[in-house]
Amino acid sequence: MAEELDIHEQDEQELFEHYRIEADKGQALLRLDKFLMNRVENTSRSRIQNAIDAETVFVNGKLAKASYKVKPLDVVTMVLPDPPRDTEVYPEKIPLDIIYEDDDLLLVNKEAGMVVHPGFNNYTGTLVNALTYHLSQLPTLPGNTGRPGLVHRIDKDTSGLLVVAKNEWAMTFLAKQFFDHTINRKYLALAWGDITEDGTVSGYIGRNAKDRRIMELYDDPEKGKWSVTHYKVLERLGYVTLIACELETGRTHQIRAHLKSIGHPLFSDESYGGDKILKGTVFSKYKQFVNNCFELLPRQALHAESLGFIHPRTKEPMHFRMSPPSDFQAVLEKWRSYVASTDR
Repeated sequence: MAEELDIHEQDEQELFEHYRIEADKGQALLRLDKFLMNRVENTSRSRIQNAIDAETVFVNGKLAKASYKVKPLDVVTMVLPDPPRDTEVYPEKIPLDIIYEDDDLLLVNKEAGMVVHPGFNNYTGTLVNALTYHLSQLPTLPGNTGRPGLVHRIDKDTSGLLVVAKNEWAMTFLAKQFFDHTINRKYLALAWGDITEDGTVSGYIGRNAKDRRIMELYDDPEKGKWSVTHYKVLERLGYVTLIACELETGRTHQIRAHLKSIGHPLFSDESYGGDKILKGTVFSKYKQFVNNCFELLPRQALHAESLGFIHPRTKEPMHFRMSPPSDFQAVLEKWRSYVASTDR
């Protein structure tokens, strides 16, 4: 019956959002309404209940009730009325660091401080505004309104690589790779503390109960989405450690929340407590050194270093790597010099 929902036959006065969500392999049994609350952003329990009552929610192609228990790999599809909002993106002539481009896609090295797409309090100056100027037309998919060409995103103050689709075919092909977790993404991160060995962080990630702007790692599947980050130690620098993080899932603030949960928040990450001196000595000279580092890098020490995927047209594997920007490298050098001086 789900196939009868034709997304192209839309009333001009009432557009709809369309969702297709596959439960993770590790999904615990969970009521359908609670599952959808965890997985669908910017909605309410009443909207989800109304959709269930209106018989627009299906599990594995069959109508489902709110009490249905979602199981691993269940496929849930849902149609919601799209609330009215200004979705027009205005082109802006903003310089972009494009490191690769062909007829189907482009790779952007996003600078720290640039918001990826328009949203609350950020309606101009975003990456999407710049892309709309660079390209005459970018694709959108159902549920992706206002984010043309984007199949993933990185935080405002995180630097690094983003892939952007230039047509609907490429967008669908790339989006499926992200959906299937077959995209290879690695980040460079400078974390507080002496991390001695490689590891993995996993758990259910959801909004912090006291501060909705940040994410928290939970054991309870009702409180968030399943998330997995693998990390590898690259360089131990005394009171901080340079690590490489590989994402198995891509949740909001995933690396930042995961590292905080194991006691190693990102260096200079204000939202997750990394902008304070968490490790080290009590000497004023050391405190001044760390504060100088904070001034050099007034953001979280996180850089999307590499991105690998299958090209939508050629079906060939592609891999891109971008060194961290000057502020990140400058802080690394300062820590290396500090360690060298204290080892004498």
